Amino acid sequence: MSSLRLAAIDIGSNAIRFQVTNVLSYEGQHTFKRLEYVRFPLRLGQDVFALKKIGPDKEDKFLRLMHAFKLLIDLYEVDDYYACATSAMREAENGYKLAEKVNQLLGLKIRIISGDAEAELINKVVLKKLDNENYLHIDVGGGSTELNLISNGKKVASQSFKVGSVRSIEQLGTSDILEKIDKWVLENVTGKYKVINAIGTGGNINKTYELANKRKIDRILSLKEVLDVQTYVSGFTLDERINKLQLNPDRADVLIPASHIYMHVMKSAKCRKILVPDVGLKDGIMHMLYERNIKDTEVDFK
Repeated sequence: MSSLRLAAIDIGSNAIRFQVTNVLSYEGQHTFKRLEYVRFPLRLGQDVFALKKIGPDKEDKFLRLMHAFKLLIDLYEVDDYYACATSAMREAENGYKLAEKVNQLLGLKIRIISGDAEAELINKVVLKKLDNENYLHIDVGGGSTELNLISNGKKVASQSFKVGSVRSIEQLGTSDILEKIDKWVLENVTGKYKVINAIGTGGNINKTYELANKRKIDRILSLKEVLDVQTYVSGFTLDERINKLQLNPDRADVLIPASHIYMHVMKSAKCRKILVPDVGLKDGIMHMLYERNIKDTEVDFK
């Protein structure tokens, strides 16, 4: 039996996720076993979408968090890692400078990736969950929403939009972006597919599935069920969501705007249900790292 130890750092606009996975290979079978998982709600987008930069307080916490992750990478004796940042650091005036500072101080390389590269990484695991039907993959993050049209197991169109859960609560004017989404759906989806189902990734759609009290193993929500959860959560104050619904503080205020985006896309594309496979960017990173090491070839996402 052989093993490969991998680490992923997903620097999002709402939270930063860190995971160490041990890949065990035995008699031709490969098993991904999670050894460590940390989710820290730093919410970089709160600064960036309002001030266009990461402020000194969040920068200080970010550096300390990256230091903690670098220590864990060393302690776990990780064979390979990949750290990437999405829309918040991508749009921050000091995002690239901060990434370089982390590299110089800690020897930890952070890649600030495009929305297309982000979607490509997530698709690495999403495609493994699908059959040959037609799907519209909706990934709503804190600062951006990625749409991917998948038919017969292949991506046929994709687009990243500057609308997300944190961005929605930090500033107004998301209606223009939603109109752009409608236009993209009209051009790429409407009238071209008899039936199309949605597939949703992101922490908020996973929490929505959990709140819907789903017990089925198919992990499917109807559009009505998503609306029912949104209506239910909207009936509680922010404090009640945290104390009565037991939502994390950084989830309590973004769940409603995120569900609005999911439902808007579903209605625009006339999707009646959404599959929620509970995978995300960190899972895509793990599969990319696995392929990179098994094939012994360099795979890089800009």
